[in-house]
Amino acid sequence: MKIGELAKSSDCPVPTIRYYEAEGLLLAPARSEGNFRVYSESDLERLRFILQCRSRDMTLEEVRTLLTFRDRPELDCGEVNDLVDDHISKVRVRIRALKELEHELLELRRSCDAVRPAKECGILNGLAETH
Repeated sequence: MKIGELAKSSDCPVPTIRYYEAEGLLLAPARSEGNFRVYSESDLERLRFILQCRSRDMTLEEVRTLLTFRDRPELDCGEVNDLVDDHISKVRVRIRALKELEHELLELRRSCDAVRPAKECGILNGLAETH
């Protein structure tokens, strides 16, 4: 299949496919006589795997590591478990940060509970404050 067909089958934009190739996540595809990229079913499966990882907010380096284990199924998956445990920890840190942000935004919103001139807006004045 050509790159457009791969994009449609995977619901992944063509520029993203090219980016994953440039990053070495997708292997360089075969080329047709007209020099078009030609992808196989295994390329589609690999791209779907990458997209699953990315939909879980994994970094390209994490995806690269997981692909190494996917490509070498005889390896022990302890490092895969460690990678996911580390990713979970990072997600928890981000969740705490987002909850703090939510609290700050709610406090900011409470500072302006009525329509008034912008110069008296509690939100605008609060954002202008330096701490």
